[in-house]
Amino acid sequence: MRGQSLRLAKWHRHADAVGADALTRDWLATRGSLTARLIAGSDAFRVKRLHQKVAVCSLEEAAAIGLPRREHVWEREVLLCCDGRPVVFGHTVVPMSATASDWPLFSALGERSLGTTLFYDPLVRRGPLEFARLRDGHPLLARLRGALGESVDGHVFHARRCVYRRHQGLLMVTEVFLPAVLDLPGATIKNAK
Repeated sequence: MRGQSLRLAKWHRHADAVGADALTRDWLATRGSLTARLIAGSDAFRVKRLHQKVAVCSLEEAAAIGLPRREHVWEREVLLCCDGRPVVFGHTVVPMSATASDWPLFSALGERSLGTTLFYDPLVRRGPLEFARLRDGHPLLARLRGALGESVDGHVFHARRCVYRRHQGLLMVTEVFLPAVLDLPGATIKNAK
């Protein structure tokens, strides 16, 4: 258990708590739709779906979405790309107890952004954002390495996560910010929900 606990992230309620520089903190603390901000900061935005399948959630995810232990969940992973470069790795988990009426469009998203669904559905309630600095060995960094097909060693990765509720269904989105996001124009979209 000790080895696994060292790989868990410490999640904080404030972006200032994760030791990120000012520009990274600005991206982490985007209050409205991150997708809308990425679209505004690039000429060509694309969602590259990596997979959507049943998987076992991590320990830190289980607690956040109200599961007593690691269990099977619906999992979706994507790369958000701006002008052909991956800038954010997205990881979403939904408990198996969620119904199609809780998240009616989740199974049919394909290469569409989940953010466009979440922010424009009046039935969706967004929980507070949490922020972390991911350490070497964190499970999401291994997934990121696989998605990029290259080493991520030597880079510092900051992430944020949020739990959304629709009816009785919960859904958690974790976004890992890649170094290329810092090359995008910094225009902030302020459409807090």
